[in-house]
Order: sequence, then C-alpha cells, then structure tokens
Amino acid sequence: MKFLLWAIVPLTLLAVGLIGAGQAGYLAGQTPDVLGVHDGRLAAPSKTPNSVSSQADLYPGHPQLDYARIAPLRFTGDGRAALARLATLLKQMDRSRVVIERPDYLYVQFQTTWLRFVDDAEFWLDPVDGVIQLRSASRLGEGDLGQNRKRIEQIRKRFSQ
Repeated sequence: MKFLLWAIVPLTLLAVGLIGAGQAGYLAGQTPDVLGVHDGRLAAPSKTPNSVSSQADLYPGHPQLDYARIAPLRFTGDGRAALARLATLLKQMDRSRVVIERPDYLYVQFQTTWLRFVDDAEFWLDPVDGVIQLRSASRLGEGDLGQNRKRIEQIRKRFSQ
C-alpha cells in the first residue's frame, strides 16, 4: 500500500502541475515567424512529425515528407467566396481563433482544452491551381499524434458539405 501511495502522489502532483502550467499559458509556445505566403508557398512542414501541408511536395527531400503530405481543399465557384465560407466555418469551431483574415489568406490558432497547446493553421487561396492550400503545425513537441491531420480532415468534411 505504501508503494502505491508513493507512486500515485508524485504522478498526481505532476499532472496538476502540467495542467496548471497549461492553464497559465506556459505551454502555448511562440508564434512562428515563418507564417504567410512567400513566392507562392506556405512554409515547409516541420522537421518532426507534427505538421501537415498540402504543399509538402514542393520541399523534396524533406525528412517528414510522407507524414506531412495532405490534399488541399477543393471548391467550386468563386475562390474568395469559398475562403470566406471557410473562415465562417473556422470561427464556429471550438477553441479556434482566426487571427488574420484576408480575401486570399487565413491564419488560425487552435488551442487544446487542458494544456492549452497551440497549433497554427494557414489557408491560402492558390490562384494558379484553383485550390485552397493549407498547412497546420504544432508549435511544441516532437509529434502531434496525428491531431493536425485529424483536424484538417474534419474541416475538409465540414467544408465540402
């Protein structure tokens, strides 16, 4: 019984400490300085498996190319109207905040519930390919357990309805 108590108490204190640090904003990380569209490209995927990008193939030899590769968002009709509809959808999502909204570009931050980790997502209306290019990446950690891909696929499903 004593051993169990010695194991449970430190683990409980660690969990409470982590949640407290997250709630205080210490696990949010810093806003990346690579955001935006540069020469018709969003930033490269992260070098660790914690991001997805519809433009991953523009970075051949990237160490996480297979993990990061994801399809862009497709639409019919007017691209700017499609991006405006996407912005409305993103604003309705839990724990999302649209930081930049332009007719051809969206920058959104998603925050987890307990630890308040922040993921940065970008959506760019690509006039050449006629799609919405995207990139979503975790700020902290070596991996994201597939969360950026899962979120983008949920967005894709809602966007296509």
